[in-house]
Amino acid sequence: MGFLIVGFILLFILTSLPSLWTKHILNKYRTPHPDIAGSGLQFAEHLVNKLGLKGVRIEETDQGDHYDPIEKVVRISTANAHSNSLTAITTVAHEIGHALQDKEDYPELKQRTALIERAAMMQKFAGFALMLTPILIPLTHSPMVGIMTFGAGFIAMGVPVIIHLSTLPVEFDASFKRALPLLEEGGYLSKKDHKTAKTILFACAMTYVAASLSSLFNLWKWLKAIKAR
Repeated sequence: MGFLIVGFILLFILTSLPSLWTKHILNKYRTPHPDIAGSGLQFAEHLVNKLGLKGVRIEETDQGDHYDPIEKVVRISTANAHSNSLTAITTVAHEIGHALQDKEDYPELKQRTALIERAAMMQKFAGFALMLTPILIPLTHSPMVGIMTFGAGFIAMGVPVIIHLSTLPVEFDASFKRALPLLEEGGYLSKKDHKTAKTILFACAMTYVAASLSSLFNLWKWLKAIKAR
């Protein structure tokens, strides 16, 4: 029993460290930068115009920085939209990197988008099935209900793992093959800040590593709970 508790704690620490490190890096470089003239929102608008990303809109959001390939929208968090920090400018470049992927029909982005759309439908079905389970069990007394419940729960817990893992190549491509050249070749940052920008871009990609590990941890906890019943 003690071994299981230690294992649980170690697994929790390992799955939490990337998230904690990412948050630390992004927060560390949120202070206003004296050499950057515009805000994240202005920088995003500038890049969209410069790169000819026709049809791509810029929006401020409270849901976190991301690019929506379905709506063709670069959404910038409020914290980054009105800031000229290294975190704001570099994060915007990362999201514009996704818009460039979309413009260039980057296959991995298309696959991820299709997977997310299918996963949303699967998770709706799983949620509906889990809602019905308490009603069906006393009515039917059928083992199929238990199998259906397990399947629905596995979909609900397992699909996020698949999505986050499939996202990683897309994120690293957006950071280092799109955003980094944009920042370096455009002369938006001093050479001194390039190293910091690389760290921030790595942190942007690592948000999905952290999400993957967190999803795996949640799936493991759920499977352990099922086994214990």
